[in-house]
Parts: sequence; C-alpha cells; structure tokens
Amino acid sequence: MNSSHSYYTRTAQVLHWLMAIIFIAAWAIGFFSGNFLSYEADGSFKGDVITLHKNVATPIIFLLVIRLFWRYTHPAPQLPDSMSPLMKTLAHLGHLGLYFMLIAIPITGCLFSWSVGKPVPVLYLFEIPALVDKNPELLAIVKPVHTYLSWFAGVMVVGHVLAALKHHFIDKDDVLRSMTQQGKSSN
Repeated sequence: MNSSHSYYTRTAQVLHWLMAIIFIAAWAIGFFSGNFLSYEADGSFKGDVITLHKNVATPIIFLLVIRLFWRYTHPAPQLPDSMSPLMKTLAHLGHLGLYFMLIAIPITGCLFSWSVGKPVPVLYLFEIPALVDKNPELLAIVKPVHTYLSWFAGVMVVGHVLAALKHHFIDKDDVLRSMTQQGKSSN
C-alpha cells in the first residue's frame, strides 16, 4: 500500500468510532426494550427506555451527513494488494451496506415514531419536526422494516468486526490499524 494513503484521517477515525459506539448503544437499548419490556407490565419504564433509545440514536442522522461529506472529500485508503479482487468487491459492498443501514434505520425509526404520534428527540435537547402525522397504515409498514433492518445491521456489524479482526490477526495487514492509528500526513 502507498503509505500516504494507508490511514484514514483522524476526523474519519473519530466519526467511525463515535458512530460505532452510538449505533451499538442504540441497538442494545432498542433490542432490550423490544424484547424484554412490555407496555402491559411496565409501560412507563418501557416508554422511558424507548425515549432513551431515540435520544441516543438520532445523533447518527447528523453525524452521517458529516461523515458522508468527509468521505466524499477524503477518499478511503487503498485496500491491501494481498486481497483478491473478489474480497475487495465484497469489502466495498459491505461498506455500502453499512452506509445504507445508517441511512435506512434512522429514517424508518423516525417514521415509526411519527406514525404512532410520538416525537423524535435528539439528545434530550430538541425534537426533529414530524414529517408525517399519526398513521396506522404507515406504522404497519415501517415497524417491521425498522425491526428487520436493525437485526440485519446487527449481523453486518458483527461481520464487520470479525473481518477487521481477521485482517489484524490472520492476514496481519494494516486494515484495522488504518482506522486506529495515524500516518505521517493524515489530518
């Protein structure tokens, strides 16, 4: 690999790890509230947990805009020459899939909330204005789509982590280090 392009910029690294932490936290909170809480037994607690889920998750929308702009203006490092063309293609498709999830899950989450007449709060500071009114027909579509996308994204994140660990421990290349360390000319 060309050493001047073998590392992500510090900004890209911070955005990556910050969004990863937010996504994993929001996913875990959503999983907990969706699978272990019910409105019948502990409705107010479940409502509080779902509100926490939304407040934690919504910053991804804003960070994604910044990240996409940064990625457009600062290309990703080259993949190692040791990777086969098929593996490089799969890596690119995997990254595109993760970006799609980072767009689709927040959109379906917002539509889910609005379609039941609930707000979409951001870090307990403000709410994203509702773009749709309460709508049971829309809810019937977006609720399962949000749930299934979340499950699939969880699987993709696990695959992403496993691939990074494979690169680091088995292939012994710089793919993981490119997201954790800095080159001499990165900013």
